[in-house]
Amino acid sequence: MKLVVVGLGYVGLPLAIALARHFEVWGIDIDTGRIAELSQGHDRTGEIDEATLAASTLNYTSDPSACPAASAYIVTVPTPIDADKRPDLGAVMGATRMVAGMIDPAERPTIIYESTVYPGVTEQICGPEIESVSGLTRGRDFTLGYSPERINPGDREHTVDRIVKVIAGEDEETTDRLEAIYGKVTSAGVFRAASIKAAEAAKAIENAQRDINIAFMNEIARIFGAIDLSVWDVLAAAKTKWNFLPFQPGLVGGHCIGVDPYYLSHLAEQLGHDPRVILAGRDTNDGMSAWIAGQIHARAGKKGSALVLGLTFKENVPDLRNSKVAELVAALGDHGHDVTVHDPMADPAEATHEYGITLDSQALSRTYDLVVLAVPHRSYLEMDGGLAKLVAPGGLFADIKNGVPGMTGTVRWTL
Repeated sequence: MKLVVVGLGYVGLPLAIALARHFEVWGIDIDTGRIAELSQGHDRTGEIDEATLAASTLNYTSDPSACPAASAYIVTVPTPIDADKRPDLGAVMGATRMVAGMIDPAERPTIIYESTVYPGVTEQICGPEIESVSGLTRGRDFTLGYSPERINPGDREHTVDRIVKVIAGEDEETTDRLEAIYGKVTSAGVFRAASIKAAEAAKAIENAQRDINIAFMNEIARIFGAIDLSVWDVLAAAKTKWNFLPFQPGLVGGHCIGVDPYYLSHLAEQLGHDPRVILAGRDTNDGMSAWIAGQIHARAGKKGSALVLGLTFKENVPDLRNSKVAELVAALGDHGHDVTVHDPMADPAEATHEYGITLDSQALSRTYDLVVLAVPHRSYLEMDGGLAKLVAPGGLFADIKNGVPGMTGTVRWTL
């Protein structure tokens, strides 16, 4: 089989690299700069190292016409939300129309979606769009499949070749084809979902469940904070029970957990159902940046110089998508602090473009009235002399994720 992977980001590139070990694979991305970097052996996401890129037989292109007729097209483009927190299917529909123009009906290919969507999108929106653009007939000239992505940026344990892949096709023959493809990739095997809608829904609830659990942790952090009780001390005791779920409080950003619940709530609202639990969790998590900034300001006791360490949405990755740290920076500025931001993992140009934030590469050579460890990158935790040296006399160190619980030599605050 010849395969085409559409979208070579955090999801598409690792998948395409894994598939290329077993099939002839073409990776296509509309970002010509991305294609140029990958062709030269550099992955800006940090998910694939140079040696692996150099050894791969994956073909790169930004030109759909350069791809051969394929047995399957796998769509791995982002599915963000818009300014009104509604699903933005623009990238998915753009990729769908691209694929529609590439289909050779003689191959009777399968178009597989990995992008996170709400149940019904693949069959009720994408399928008809392919038919409209191509003039072909679903079932006769092409089929549809779905296999939700489960990539966790920076996670070197749960990689695409080690996790169970949920698969679903519009019929048994198509599901067999998905199993033949993904079964070659992962050592953990595949799970044949009952339907495409079931597979779409599974992805949506996986992230919504995690979001709700983190929202509970954030809510109790706010409750306990009102009585000067550290949530970390509470969790240390609670997690000794065998069935306690070890979720932690914090800022919830990124491309999945902070976004996907809105896809589920959108479907609920279309059906006339009020998704109170889902949206309550989202409201709690979306409000944490402002609340944390207020707590830090109150404990600092004054306006002054502030250093925020880390801007990416999680530690040890360069991913800036939907980072809630940007909101924290803005909120600290609103409280009157003169904020400097440092992050060795983030791309400075992207930080400026996405958030209007200028990263200061020399920030670690000065001291500040307030130092906020927002993202505990490994490089921060391993700093010579520790992070306390960044705090001016009488200053405050705010450790949002309890990254350095044993810190001494300065006043420390955490959730």
